[in-house]
Amino acid sequence: MSDGHEHTGHEHVPSRQRRRFPGISSRTYEHPADRSALVALRKLSGFDTVFKALSGLLPERSLRLLFLSDSVRVSDQQFAHLNVMLRDACYILDLEKVPPMYVNQDPQPNAMCIGLDEPIIVVTTGLVELLDEEEMRAVVGHEVGHALSGHSVYRTILLFLTSLAVRVAWIPLGNLAIMAIVTGLREWFRKSELSADRAGLLVGQDIQASMRGLMKIAGGNHLHEMNVDAFLAQAEEYEAGGDLRDSVLKILNVLPRSHPFTTVRAAELKKWAESRDYQRIMDGHYPRRDEDKDTSVRDSWRESANHYSTHVKSSKDPLMKLVSDLADGAGDLGDRVRRGFGGFTGSSPQPPGGTERPGTAGDDRPPRDDS
Repeated sequence: MSDGHEHTGHEHVPSRQRRRFPGISSRTYEHPADRSALVALRKLSGFDTVFKALSGLLPERSLRLLFLSDSVRVSDQQFAHLNVMLRDACYILDLEKVPPMYVNQDPQPNAMCIGLDEPIIVVTTGLVELLDEEEMRAVVGHEVGHALSGHSVYRTILLFLTSLAVRVAWIPLGNLAIMAIVTGLREWFRKSELSADRAGLLVGQDIQASMRGLMKIAGGNHLHEMNVDAFLAQAEEYEAGGDLRDSVLKILNVLPRSHPFTTVRAAELKKWAESRDYQRIMDGHYPRRDEDKDTSVRDSWRESANHYSTHVKSSKDPLMKLVSDLADGAGDLGDRVRRGFGGFTGSSPQPPGGTERPGTAGDDRPPRDDS
């Protein structure tokens, strides 16, 4: 090749022609929520102290030796097809140093990018066996996107702190302090997955393959039993369904997770793939990493704020609709909340101008036991 990659391991590029993005900045595909969550995380009390301490204490060399000794390293001799995908992904996203990649024996489909000084990509046998070549290409691109964005550092600390929180659970204050940071890290990491999904699409350049991969992660290797449109309809039903109780339950359900729900990821990625931003990137118009130093933090915050404002106004989620309506000055807060939680306490909202006799309000009565 004559593109300057003769000595960096990019010689093996699949025959299918894919657009390459020289000098691409991770800002190109980073979800606004990813950036704002990371900024919020860095402002979390005690995070900087913990981050600096763990950066020097985490046994990264031990981690590398562990995978070297107990997993299969991807190369021209081992899992050669994955090696081709990895080099191709690095070629497309212009990541000069190809990160080591390992296949780990685990029936659970999973992949991760970890490491403090240098990223390591790990995929499980469950994932390799589940996905076809184009679906797997999107996953490898997803992990290379994590590497280009520098996500591996925070992911490594999240894994360590999650393990540490279990060990010190018997120390109330110590556990609370760690869990506050773990919760912040999880919130950021869920948003970073949306960014990496976009990177995977830029590498694979096949939205159908990306959709199939997400469906398989949700429902297994039964594509003949699944339908993309029906799967995306689930995401719409999930967002719009129910009342304020369901909105609260959604928040509680997602808190312990490291990844967003799969239907939500699919809907977010499909929306981005159909956007003008994605088309402009494919046409070669995107931020370059040599411009990153000139990026304004204020502009990033403004972009994130605009994204959230648009998201709240367009969301069909009952809680988001309530927030949007109240922001626009519509309705009474107490009345809107009572109606949103209608039936939760066994009471029903009073009609306008209605009155209640003292001591008979449904909120004050214990629930009847009709059993």
